[in-house]
Amino acid sequence: MERLNQTSSVSEFILLGLSSQPEDQKPLFILFLIMYLVTITGNLLIILAIRSDPQLHTPMYFFLSVLSFTDICFTTTIVPRMLVNFLSHKTISYAGCLTQMYFIYALGNTDSCLLAVMAYDRYVAICDPFHYVTIMSHRRCVLLVAFSCSLPHFHSLLHTLLLNQLTFCDSNIIHNFLCDLSPLIKLSCSPTFVNEIVILIEGSFILVTPFLCITFSYIQILIAVLKIPSASGKRKAFSTCGSHLTVVTLFYGSVFYVYLQPVSTYTVRDHMATIVYTVLSSMLNPFIYSLRNKDLKQGLRKLVGRRKPQAAPS
Repeated sequence: MERLNQTSSVSEFILLGLSSQPEDQKPLFILFLIMYLVTITGNLLIILAIRSDPQLHTPMYFFLSVLSFTDICFTTTIVPRMLVNFLSHKTISYAGCLTQMYFIYALGNTDSCLLAVMAYDRYVAICDPFHYVTIMSHRRCVLLVAFSCSLPHFHSLLHTLLLNQLTFCDSNIIHNFLCDLSPLIKLSCSPTFVNEIVILIEGSFILVTPFLCITFSYIQILIAVLKIPSASGKRKAFSTCGSHLTVVTLFYGSVFYVYLQPVSTYTVRDHMATIVYTVLSSMLNPFIYSLRNKDLKQGLRKLVGRRKPQAAPS
């Protein structure tokens, strides 16, 4: 009964954030507000450019538009809560914390699956170009996106339900700026063996499997490109993959650093890596794709040109 009373008293958590110094709060608020606005604006421009330009109505850009929309939702799940914490109270309700954790894992893993789908698209385009239109039909593209969005939600729901079974009776202070699974498990005063086993087995599967698919796709792409006799042909083939490879490196490098380690070793030093895959990656994606892609840059110019006010006739 005493333990039950202690558990029921934990109705909220305290997110310590990135810094406990009062003088750091306003500069951090301004920094992350700018990053959030840039993320929303950049990804919205990508979506609008792809939708408005018929030349960009291809599977590759369809996947990119879905990735941009997911990045908007992913960042919105995290940054507004951070901004509130910088200027006012740092508490978040128990239900709010679990809800945030659910969407962080659902949307973050959706990003991971979409990156794997985009690698598969590049693999088909380079290794089997004559059957590309048939293989990457509109129906198959929609099914790939539907699978990439639905599977992470089941994964996130599983972890959320398991976490909801734990009791929290010692501390409610989270040494992070978001409700992540590892810090929450460390706060629990009940056995977490099942949670850690599920994280190790199921969590590693949904994280590592897309990465292995990407790795396999690019090995096949590399083999196919090396068979191209002309240097210009090789450069042209690689140019369609450069942006995607940059995004994959940025995203998976930080994700693996944070999550492929035991729960007990999670420390404040992982904050920077967490910021990279939750905020920085979503902000940089539009720049990476638009700066390295001529068709997308042309689509953005057309979009901006339409938005400019027309001069009145003299």
